[in-house]
Amino acid sequence: MTNGQSNPASEPDAAAKSASIESALGDRVLDARRTSDRRIYLEVDSSEILETSRLLFMEFSGRLQTASAVDAPRRIELLYHWAFDRCGLVVTIRTRIDRDEASIDSITSVCTAAEWIEREMWELMGITFTGHPDLRHLLLADDWPAGRFPLRRDYRKE
Repeated sequence: MTNGQSNPASEPDAAAKSASIESALGDRVLDARRTSDRRIYLEVDSSEILETSRLLFMEFSGRLQTASAVDAPRRIELLYHWAFDRCGLVVTIRTRIDRDEASIDSITSVCTAAEWIEREMWELMGITFTGHPDLRHLLLADDWPAGRFPLRRDYRKE
């Protein structure tokens, strides 16, 4: 094709793309769940999030849609949602971190699009993103009290 466009016929379908991704991630995948031909959830250890993100972004041309965090009773669950637009596939990478020492590698060195969402999760959930270039308030006031995270289960309005 011309004008920098790829030939859609040469793009793998969603099933082939997800199989390639799972194969490339190999033993990093702790659990896999497919909810449809175009939606897959893969769980990895938190220590693997940077390399997993590098692979999805650099090797498979994934687009980070967003990331989210859930405060579960004993752990914080992080979900990184990657889109593969040419085949209509969405891959969610799930990882868990200790709630009391909530820290994980920032993926901003691989995908700069993660900068603001990591800042949001830092200030609202109390997750430290190691290596993030600019962890400062984005939504809350600059004088917001340290150690108070409004989306945590134990947050109480004063």
